[in-house]
Formats: sequence, C-alpha cells, structure tokens
Amino acid sequence: MAKLVRIGTRTSKLALWQTEKVKRDLQAKHPDIEIEIVEISTVGDEKLDVSLSKIGDKGLFTKELETAIFEGRIDCAVHSLKDLPTILPDGLSIGAVTEREMPNDVLVSKGARTIDELPTGALVATGSLRRTSQLLSLRPDLRIIGIRGNVPTRVSKFKASDCDGMVLAFAGLKRLGLDAEIGGVIPVEQLVPAVGQGIIAVEIRSEDAELRDLLSSIEDSEARVFGETERAFLRTLEGGCQVPIGALATNIDGQVSLSAFIGAIDGSKTLRGTEIGEWGQSEDIGFRLANRLLAEGGDEILEQARKAAGEMSGETL
Repeated sequence: MAKLVRIGTRTSKLALWQTEKVKRDLQAKHPDIEIEIVEISTVGDEKLDVSLSKIGDKGLFTKELETAIFEGRIDCAVHSLKDLPTILPDGLSIGAVTEREMPNDVLVSKGARTIDELPTGALVATGSLRRTSQLLSLRPDLRIIGIRGNVPTRVSKFKASDCDGMVLAFAGLKRLGLDAEIGGVIPVEQLVPAVGQGIIAVEIRSEDAELRDLLSSIEDSEARVFGETERAFLRTLEGGCQVPIGALATNIDGQVSLSAFIGAIDGSKTLRGTEIGEWGQSEDIGFRLANRLLAEGGDEILEQARKAAGEMSGETL
C-alpha cells in the first residue's frame, strides 16, 4: 500500500497553488506515495476588515495548521516562509524549503512603471508596514492606505478604487498567472523584501524522520541558507511581519551577503546595512547585522514603530 501524506494548507488561491506545487514535486520524485491536500482556514484569512497590525502577527497564518499537525490531522503544512514565525513551537521544524522565486516587490498601477513615476500625492495601497516605511522614505508625499485579502482580491479592490498604485510581491502575482498586472519590478535597493519572501516552506513534526527524508528530495539548499540568514536577523530583532523590517540574503562570489532595513512607519527614520560571511555562518551573519543595526539606533526606531503600529486606525481598503 502506498504511503499517504496529508498536507495542510490555507484556503487562498496562492496557498493552494503553493501546496499543489509541493505535491507535484514530491510525487515526481516519489511516484509511489499518495498525497491528500487538507484545506484549513486561519485567523489571518478570516479577519479581513482590519489591518494586520491591529490583529497581531504571532502565528496569524500558521497557528491552526500547526495545531492540526500536533493533533495528527495532517502530516505537514505548506507555508509562505515569510508567514512563519521565526521561533516555531517546540516539536515542529521546517522539513524543506523550495527554490526561491524572485523576491522583489512590484508596482501595480494605473500607468506608472516605477515609484518615481507615481504622481505627486499619489494614493498607494499596501497591507505591509515594511513597504509603507520604505515608500514614505522614498516619497514622503505619497498617501498610503491599507489593503487586505488574497492576491486576486487585492487586485480587484485596487482596480475598483481611486488608488494610483499598489505594492505586492512578485512571487504571488507570478504564481497565479497575474504577471500582466505588474507595472514594474521595484529594485531591492528601493524596497528591501520581507524575510523569506518568495520561498515556500514545509513544516513538519521534528521527530518525523521518514517524512523529512521524503521532503529532502525537493529541498533547495541555497534557499535554505538564505531563509535561515534572514530569519536569524529578524529573530534577533524580535520583529514580526507587523514591524518595518526587511532583509534579503544573496550569493555573492560564493559568500552569503545579507542586506537589511529597519525603519519608522512614517519613513522619517531608516537604517540599512549589509553583512557578508561564509556559507556555513548563515545564522551568525543575521545575528551580527541585527546587533549592529540595533547599536546604530535601530532599537529606538523599532520601539517607536511598535508604538505607532498599535495606535494606527486599522482601516483598510
């Protein structure tokens, strides 16, 4: 009898696409296994009328899936790595990560191809404080409005709105075949991506050696190093997706180069830095850069950002 693997996923189109990809890739390597996809709704999927900063970010898109793993209803769960808290519950770990899609953010607009081309005082939609901070740092004249929902919903809301632009991740639009909506790819020098952006992760019970062995066939070692480096940076800052923090690790001449950003929500203060290290030092690279930016004033910026996030209205498009 073929081995059955039950994979849990959120119910959004992007989450289902990512889970189907993991299923296809696994079955291509192991044709004899049977895979069942189990859809599970999360708090983050259900509360769409307020901003993420108002709900909080501890396991917002992951808790219900993790509970299902612990209870044995599923064997593993597929996530966007950027949604996974940097400290996982005891007994759970990342069994595999897949090859990274281009991590950049992109501009969806009604004519503009770049941030500079947006009209003066343009209204821009984003559900991310990281993007808000960097956009206002680049263009203090911009007006930012929150937006929630899955990728197709956001695109529909944007088209029906008075907004001049909207910023989303390239990976989500590409994976859902919505490339035509992209006005322009934003350079990472302008908008540092979210930690783990573009990487798919499979979360498992740490003790499940058999499943870990199966998943090793779809593991991308480079994406693993990049993700660990970025997550070490974020973990050291005790940040989450609702704090203006971005980080991107890349391979530069065989070394790991980590570029990162910390900023005030209104863009008035920003800190950027880069740290380079050997391939086997991924977590130490993130730790070093985080502590350097904290010493340069990042601790004060983050404290103010957390306070400002708590005082935001939480209204969305």
